[in-house]
Amino acid sequence: MGTTEIFLIALTIILAAPYLVWRLLRTEHWAPLVVVQIISGILLGPGVLGHLAPEFHAFVFNPQVMTALNGVAWWAVMMFVFVTGIELDLADAWAHRGETSLTAACALLTPLALGAAAAALLLRTPGWIGTEGSYLQAVLGIGMSCAVTALPILVLLMEKLGIFRQPLGQRLLRYASLDDVAIWGVLALILVDWERVGRQGLFLVGFVAASLTIRALFKRISEQDRWYVSLIWLALAGFAADWSGLHFMVGAFLAGVVLDAKWFTMSRLDGLRDFLLLAVMPVYFLSTGLKTDWGMGGASVIGAAFLLLAASVIGKLAGVHLAGKLLGWKKGEANVIGWMLQTKALIMIIFVNVLFDKKIITAETFTALLLMAVMSTMLTVPIVKPRLAKLAS
Repeated sequence: MGTTEIFLIALTIILAAPYLVWRLLRTEHWAPLVVVQIISGILLGPGVLGHLAPEFHAFVFNPQVMTALNGVAWWAVMMFVFVTGIELDLADAWAHRGETSLTAACALLTPLALGAAAAALLLRTPGWIGTEGSYLQAVLGIGMSCAVTALPILVLLMEKLGIFRQPLGQRLLRYASLDDVAIWGVLALILVDWERVGRQGLFLVGFVAASLTIRALFKRISEQDRWYVSLIWLALAGFAADWSGLHFMVGAFLAGVVLDAKWFTMSRLDGLRDFLLLAVMPVYFLSTGLKTDWGMGGASVIGAAFLLLAASVIGKLAGVHLAGKLLGWKKGEANVIGWMLQTKALIMIIFVNVLFDKKIITAETFTALLLMAVMSTMLTVPIVKPRLAKLAS
């Protein structure tokens, strides 16, 4: 068979397998489709399918097919991160800056500290730091992975629980939005390359100037033109960030943040996000799954995943409870907010993909963090649902 035919076989598997599992097993309560897609990517990777059926795995996911799939995955995740940046309502967060800043700081710094401590414990044994990473980069990267909240998945779960348009949902959006900005800021800090600091400085200066130009342009053109020009802007910002040594996803996020959501029809923006999740992001999840590695032994990787999960959950809940005490929240709110902000999935997977691509962490560390992200996201709805009902009563 030719590469095109094998590519289409691979695409059929990528789209069909998670959907059938999701529908037939009715996993929506504890594992949304996006989580099933991520797990499917892991199962289709070399650690599981590659081990059970090596010849089939090598045939379907051969280098030519993977090159094509990776191209789709890169553009898909760039657009997804870009849309996430556009949807961040920083003005609303600023309007409630006192409460938002305190809660977001507690929700971020406590799990970051516990995650960094867990990372320091993990890094006492070899095999967790990548060939291009330093000890400090690995500790900060793993710690930040424990602190991440996935804003797009948080929105999906809030819609499912019926709180998205309610005051509690809007508060959650503010907290997660501010943490999202911090996450990408920390990532940029981790990726600072002192040998290429000149390029990175040039990128930041050039990006500010280009952002002012693009904002002035967007005020003068029609919405239809804005959609097309935004894709050109996305590609250029992604290229410039990658050229500077940061990462194309840092550029994609920044490209979205500097644009105003009011310049786009929200229904079309929601439609684009839904289309990306449905049609192209599954390819990204597969490419993520294909990077998983159990080389140090399954027990070590799974043990690391549970250690990081404990640091993430305990840190997030402790931080949010601290904020609740300082701000005088009513009983039960901190539990609900803490568990909702525990949602990771997409953004954390994107975050650790960057760390892995830059060789700051190894494939084993990547696999442990991926498993932690899946488990923490799967816990959210089953734990929050009864607590939310109790809070409403």
